[in-house]
Amino acid sequence: MAERILIIDDDPVQRRLLENMVTRAGYEAIVIDGGNAAAALLMGPEAARIDAVVLDLVMPDLDGLGVLARMREAGLATPVVVQTAHGGIDNVVSAMRAGATDFVVKPVGAERLQVSLRNALATSALAGELSRLKRSRSGTLLFRDIITRSPRMHAVLRTAEKAADSAIPVLIEGQSGVGKELIARAIHGTSERRAKPFVAVNCGAIPDNLVESMLFGHEKGAFTGATDRHTGKFVEATGGTLFLDEVGELPPAAQVKLLRAIQENEVEPVGARKPVKVNVRIISATNRDLIADVKMGRFREDLFYRLHVFPISVPALAERPEDIPELVRHFLARFAAEEGKRIARVNAEALRMLVGYRWPGNVRQLENAMFRAVVLAEDDEIGLAEFPQIAQALRVQPPMSASLVELPAEVHAPALAAEVPPESDRIAPQPSLALLDTLGEVRTLEEIETEAIRFAITYYRGQMSEVARRLQIGRSTLYRKLDSLGLATAEPACSDRPEGVVGG
Repeated sequence: MAERILIIDDDPVQRRLLENMVTRAGYEAIVIDGGNAAAALLMGPEAARIDAVVLDLVMPDLDGLGVLARMREAGLATPVVVQTAHGGIDNVVSAMRAGATDFVVKPVGAERLQVSLRNALATSALAGELSRLKRSRSGTLLFRDIITRSPRMHAVLRTAEKAADSAIPVLIEGQSGVGKELIARAIHGTSERRAKPFVAVNCGAIPDNLVESMLFGHEKGAFTGATDRHTGKFVEATGGTLFLDEVGELPPAAQVKLLRAIQENEVEPVGARKPVKVNVRIISATNRDLIADVKMGRFREDLFYRLHVFPISVPALAERPEDIPELVRHFLARFAAEEGKRIARVNAEALRMLVGYRWPGNVRQLENAMFRAVVLAEDDEIGLAEFPQIAQALRVQPPMSASLVELPAEVHAPALAAEVPPESDRIAPQPSLALLDTLGEVRTLEEIETEAIRFAITYYRGQMSEVARRLQIGRSTLYRKLDSLGLATAEPACSDRPEGVVGG
């Protein structure tokens, strides 16, 4: 999806020229003929859809400096390129002091305007990434910090905003890497508890014998190795929010204690003689089907209903491919700055591949792929060569259809130029499992099972826990089948370790 540039100029000829230059540069142009109308648009809900502004300084109603003043009062950080027929130093100083990002003199050339817009958008993207990271670490992340242009994600965020106004327990459901922790941080950062701690706990990463100690604390000498008193995450989060990531991985004993802590607003540290009162807001997250786990007896039903008061389901990245170009642009700006590289763009061919890939690891995997691509890049453009693993994966697993996504011709750091891929370049449909052999006879169950397991291992990138869950068999059963079918040595890359460890 192309970035939207708002053009504000009272001269109709100049407006047409600017619109033509902006469109030819690969942006989407929105044209307004006066300062008052522009200020009204920028103060309204459409402001979030504007990526940059080209602003005339001299207009009959509200001039450019007046528009900049209104934007500053509203706290808008949208980059502004100011243009005027008078290039005096006083005008330049006034515009820059009022918040302009760059300054061009009429009549501006197409190349000069494109450079100004690219620089303004790149600076804005980098500044946005830095401020987003700071707010995330300080527990004050906002919903507007979550990068998306997907209608489905916008609906999810609107639901989450309603939860932020209450202390209601929230359960965020979705695949690993979709951004569950980001949503939890945004709920906290928008709530009345934002000045208090946001404490995140990955329940699946804690050894079973240490879960109770980590969550509820322990007294000195409570068990072997307890050389000091530990307060626990509940006490640490008092007054704020406790985020329980992968809550479905908690062992049964910890589930009982967690239920009591939520019901009674108190915890009992290991080895303590009396409970400790706590005041925390619980937000939990899971990539498991907890209802199925309840039916199987792996998760307590009473605890499930305590956590599942306000469920929020986050769609996978494969279900919102329109977010991919925007995420690519932001990750490119961030990692290029961190690595000290001047990388201008991701070319059209590489972007088409990224949008066509299914991303089993979701946003986390895309983030890691962009980091690797920036490190590998040897010039100012990222192409197919910088994504060898994605290109290889597309040869062996079904890709996501990119035919319904409006693709940029290339992703700049920052510009996006819209181009829908031709029919011949669209991604092939998903493969099917053959039931007949080359002689037309029905294949044996062993052959079909072998092919299905081999495909699942490749599709889920060797994450055996996920393979077992999707095939609805136990991990021990899966390993026995691998041995019996002779696949144990055929898949050396199998590993339960996920590709990335960033986000939820």
